[in-house]
Amino acid sequence: QVQLVESGGGLVQAGGSLRLSCAASGGTFDFYAMGWFRQGPGLEREFVASISGSNTNLGSSVKDRFTISRDNAKNMVYLQMNNLKPEDTAVYYCAAARVVRGIPTYDYWGQGTQVTVSS
Repeated sequence: QVQLVESGGGLVQAGGSLRLSCAASGGTFDFYAMGWFRQGPGLEREFVASISGSNTNLGSSVKDRFTISRDNAKNMVYLQMNNLKPEDTAVYYCAAARVVRGIPTYDYWGQGTQVTVSS
C-alpha cells in the first residue's frame, strides 16, 4: 500500500530553518490529503499542517513560521520551517489521508524524522 518516507530532520539552532520532505509511493498521490504532525518528548501528537488540493491549513503555533507544499508530479510533500524555536523539537511525521465531506482520515504514516532545535 502507501509508503511514506520523511527526510530533512536534524539539529538546528534557534532561529534557523529546515525543510522536511516526504516521499510517497504505492498509491495514487493526487487522491490524498497530506499532513504533517509532530510529537515532542512527553507530549501528545500535535497537528502541524495539511494540504488538500491547493488548500492548506496550519496549526496555530506554527502558522506564521511554517509552510506546507506539495509536488504531485514527484509524489512529494514538504514542510518549510522557519524561525525555529526549542519548543519545535519533536519527531515529525508525514501522513496521508482520504477526505470525505471535508474530514480527513489519516490512514498512512511515515516513520518520522527527528527535529532538534537548540537554544
